[in-house]
Amino acid sequence: MENVVLIVHLFLALGLIAVVLMQRSEGGGLGMGGGGGATAGRPAATALGKVTWVLAICFIITSITLTIIAAQKAAGTSVIDQLGITPPAQNTPADDLVPPGGDLLPPSADDNAPLVPSAD
Repeated sequence: MENVVLIVHLFLALGLIAVVLMQRSEGGGLGMGGGGGATAGRPAATALGKVTWVLAICFIITSITLTIIAAQKAAGTSVIDQLGITPPAQNTPADDLVPPGGDLLPPSADDNAPLVPSAD
């Protein structure tokens, strides 16, 4: 289903490009310029103009359809979840700072064991 809509979307895009390029240039971009007086009103609808509108509307519809299909397929899962592989546990930097005994207080002067072995 998705592939069919995608192929139709591609053909609509190519058709829309071709129809827009075939239209006559009126000069003055964005409808500005092009004369004045009685001819400044709405231009006559040509066949290419109508085809452009139809292709543009169909292009927008297929774009929305592809977005909906992609959203339904996503379903809130990640790629790792789809593979079924559990990621290894990550060591946090705080774990490296805790001494092996779990004691966060510095050693007292009464302790006989040195923290760093001597080089003797």
